[in-house]
Amino acid sequence: MTARTQRTRLLAAGAVAATVSLVLTGCGSSGSSSSAGSSGANASASVKAVTADPALVSQLPADVKSSGKIVVAADASYAPNEFQDASGKVIGMDVDLANAIGQKLGLQVEVQNSPFTAIIPGIQANKFQLGMSSFTDNKDREATVDMVTYFSAGTSAAVKKGNPDKIDANDLCGKKVAVQTGTTQADQIKDVINPACVKAGKPPVPNDGDKFDLQTDVTQAVVSGRDQVMLADSPVVDYAIKQTNGQLEQLGTVEGKAPYGIVLTKGSALAKPVQGAVQSLMDDGTYKQILEKWGVQAGAITQSQINGATS
Repeated sequence: MTARTQRTRLLAAGAVAATVSLVLTGCGSSGSSSSAGSSGANASASVKAVTADPALVSQLPADVKSSGKIVVAADASYAPNEFQDASGKVIGMDVDLANAIGQKLGLQVEVQNSPFTAIIPGIQANKFQLGMSSFTDNKDREATVDMVTYFSAGTSAAVKKGNPDKIDANDLCGKKVAVQTGTTQADQIKDVINPACVKAGKPPVPNDGDKFDLQTDVTQAVVSGRDQVMLADSPVVDYAIKQTNGQLEQLGTVEGKAPYGIVLTKGSALAKPVQGAVQSLMDDGTYKQILEKWGVQAGAITQSQINGATS
């Protein structure tokens, strides 16, 4: 896997258990079926005003301070973390957190919708200062960029309501599985799940998974019956189930655990003030309000770190 061009939102979407069964694993917020987003999202909910912290402002690089703004990239197809409202405006948990970080640092925030695989190259080319798009913080990524942790999520699967095809979460061999293009789920089907299926004498997942550029298309593929299963982050699956009015249901439990990280250029002088802003938002309750607004409070963490990957 080439980390720079993959969506490392998840650590894994499937793994071998013994020699014949497959289990979902990932960067989940819990190990139960009560996943992030259990209270639902309310995009109109209010969040308390955030004021600038002079100590954090003083840590800003001179060029950022003089410009008065930061540009944040997000792939707006991953509700409720980042997506577009009816007017085309990018909204979501990551967007609200980005804006609050900017306020703590006394900066205006411009959120730009970008294809996921273009975000890190854009940051490295100084097109964006931050990437906030449900990136998983892992050791491979930390080799090329810096990450400021702010959330935790896991892997979920969903099927049509009632699971009409009787899909077993522990065995996806031969099943039609929908994933978003460039995701680690897609890599795991190709590199882990399908080799295990072949080894066990079972048919592999066709096409190494049906891949779609937008997460919304992944969801629709299962709703329409084109595919039998979808794999995505736990809050995203939770939200999709709610937004499709119960046409989908979660398959199995949320598995695995790993942090999301805000992406910055390697060695960026912005990392320390951004981490400080995130921690301050956690400490003053703003962070909790934002997560509750989007129904993802199960993924809350209490301490933000720079390069806090565990694997």
